[in-house]
Amino acid sequence: MTTPHLPDPTTDLEGDSVGGAPSGRPVGREGARVDIEEKKAWYIDGILAFFVALVITGLSAWQGVLAGIQLENNDGGGMRMFLSMLAFLLAMVMFSSLTIISPGDTKVIQFFGRYIGTIRRAGLLMTVPFTTKKKVSVKVRNFETNELKVNDADGNPVNIAAIVVWQVADTAKSVFAVEQYDEFVAVQSESALRHVATSHPYDYAGPGEESLRGSTELVAQELADEVAARIAIAGLEVVETRISSLAYAPEIAQAMLQRQQASAIIAAREKIVEGAVSMVENALERLEQHDVVTLDEERKAAMVSNLLVVLTSESRVTPVVNTGSLYT
Repeated sequence: MTTPHLPDPTTDLEGDSVGGAPSGRPVGREGARVDIEEKKAWYIDGILAFFVALVITGLSAWQGVLAGIQLENNDGGGMRMFLSMLAFLLAMVMFSSLTIISPGDTKVIQFFGRYIGTIRRAGLLMTVPFTTKKKVSVKVRNFETNELKVNDADGNPVNIAAIVVWQVADTAKSVFAVEQYDEFVAVQSESALRHVATSHPYDYAGPGEESLRGSTELVAQELADEVAARIAIAGLEVVETRISSLAYAPEIAQAMLQRQQASAIIAAREKIVEGAVSMVENALERLEQHDVVTLDEERKAAMVSNLLVVLTSESRVTPVVNTGSLYT
């Protein structure tokens, strides 16, 4: 028996390479990319063109009336009728070439499916006839992501949301490179926000680290850079980003609140002890400088103990007057 010859799985049916470098038509992701950039389309002032089209339309109507009279009187008029129809068609072509662009909008011009340029000037304009004109807004827009539940760098679940301010920079890429650039921005923004949130701890960052709560501005700038890199393929740019919501997830919020309270209590205690020690040192130093009383080491230790108890105690201290002596 002879074994039937099977096609190589690394090539397609036309002999093009699939796994390695393409050997003919491009396949895969690179072959699907639309490499196109915005360029300026041809246009002129449309007001003058509009009035010229009106004049041509009036002349066409007048010539049509005269041609009808001549035909009715059997006095020729065929050529006049032909010129009237030709002028009417010319006027219709001129009218179809007119377009109105509002401030903040642009028109992407296609001639039988081929991109020929973009018009950014506002007003009534005349461009290439027999073209399709797609309006693309270049106004600044803002998008707020949904509140996402992600794990931070320490594995703690947090709820986070952000506001992304963006606008269209390249109208050609925004129309031809992606299907719906509004949805593209939404998906890529949430994806970038998840990645940034998982790269930083919510709080208690180590040396050289930025936390989500303590370094909000740096995290927002990192998010802006990542979103800008993701949506650049669609001809979009990021103006700014802001973290709009940030909190621990409800299931661990109470435990983390207790942790924060404990940290605050410890920090407050450290501050109180530091202040009490400073006050005791100042008191002993002044007593010695002014020779108010001579204290030996044992009496100094007793005074330090009493002063620290008084200064660091949370409850009201009741003084006890000692009328005896420390020595028997």
